[in-house]
Amino acid sequence: MASGSGLQDFVFNADFSDSDLLKYANQGAIVHLEDYIDKYMPNLKAVFAKYPVYKKMCMDQDGHIWGLPWIEQLGTNKEAIQTVGNMAFINKKWLSYLKLKTPTTVDELEQTLLQFKKHAGELQKQFKIDGSIIPMSCIINDQDPALIINGFGKGYGDNDLDRHIAVSDDGKVLCTATQDGYKKGINWLHKLYTEGLLDKESFTQKWATYVSKGKAGRYGVCFSWDVANVDNLKDWEPLPALKADTTNITPCNASYTSGFARGKCVITSTCKNVPLACAWLDQMYAPLQSPQNNWGTYGETKRFNIFKLSKNTSGGPMLKHIDLAGHSPVEVREAQSVGGPLAVLNDYYNTYVTCPDDAAYRLKWIKDIYTPQMHHKYVYPNVFMTGDDTQKLSDLQADIKTYINNKRSGWILNGGIDKDWNGYINNLKKYGLSDYLKLLQKYYDKSK
Repeated sequence: MASGSGLQDFVFNADFSDSDLLKYANQGAIVHLEDYIDKYMPNLKAVFAKYPVYKKMCMDQDGHIWGLPWIEQLGTNKEAIQTVGNMAFINKKWLSYLKLKTPTTVDELEQTLLQFKKHAGELQKQFKIDGSIIPMSCIINDQDPALIINGFGKGYGDNDLDRHIAVSDDGKVLCTATQDGYKKGINWLHKLYTEGLLDKESFTQKWATYVSKGKAGRYGVCFSWDVANVDNLKDWEPLPALKADTTNITPCNASYTSGFARGKCVITSTCKNVPLACAWLDQMYAPLQSPQNNWGTYGETKRFNIFKLSKNTSGGPMLKHIDLAGHSPVEVREAQSVGGPLAVLNDYYNTYVTCPDDAAYRLKWIKDIYTPQMHHKYVYPNVFMTGDDTQKLSDLQADIKTYINNKRSGWILNGGIDKDWNGYINNLKKYGLSDYLKLLQKYYDKSK
């Protein structure tokens, strides 16, 4: 993209950030698409007509659309699948063997983890575990335990590990990592570490290591989008919202409009027939094609299939998910899905495609366990800033995010958050936290 020469007609899985879109737009390397969508993309145009919010989120401040979106609807508002990122899961086999109940408070979780540690030898022998027992494991700032500190203070937690923001009930954008509840939650996680309850490798381990220990059955509590990616499904259950000072789950920012990425695919300025490229890419938005792009296909004779072609209750064609037979959902899909621009809408399910089993049980967990504890009103929406503001936010966020995440890891490992707190707040001010929040507030107010 930077060279400007030898470009293909389009970049199918561009995954461009807002700054990428605006940078290449200003350089003339990509073309704006709103007129082409109206004339040559009936499938995407129909999605925009039904859900105007997605068209609005694709537009820059001048009304131009520079990228074709990826849209995945699974649930809506506080029941959308994206409202909770990394869930906390607890080992049901260990609870049953030790005759323990599922914890509902942070104190109960701590006592449960202590029991896992105390009875480590028995658990190893009973379940034939190769390797030491790990009461709780995670990857700090990635497969992170943020969900279990939502109950401290006013319950904002710190779910947005990129921006560290939430929206108060009076519509004010705040930094979650400067709240009193955050400080209490980090102190509590440090306590778990000093008691030998948190995996020592939580600060350095990569995904492959994390999964390998999970598959060996060594964890009592772990964190992931889906525990089936770390161990197996049947031996685990989600931890509910844990009470500390309060009981609350803060939904992930931008989650009410479900999965969305505005820069999934771009058409370059060297494309000689933009209408034809748009017409071809529009086929990716066809209701039977989008699920295949998103998850995988059917009819393969020499490899695993995600679907078989079936019929819906009206006799029309419908893609039916095949049982994954114990395989990790993410690994199976990565082997077959092509991604790219697509739209899978809520009303497609049981008409064009079945809901995947792992999404169905995750949606049920959210609806039954977490949605009733989502007490705050708002989440930060998906906004498209101007080029100058996008760059300003990116510059501010780079320093603020790095500083917060480094301090977060250090405090969980070594403690000292109370002693360091005033200096930490002052340093965030020096990094421009006030300007950062003002800029985010400006676009939050414009989005209403």
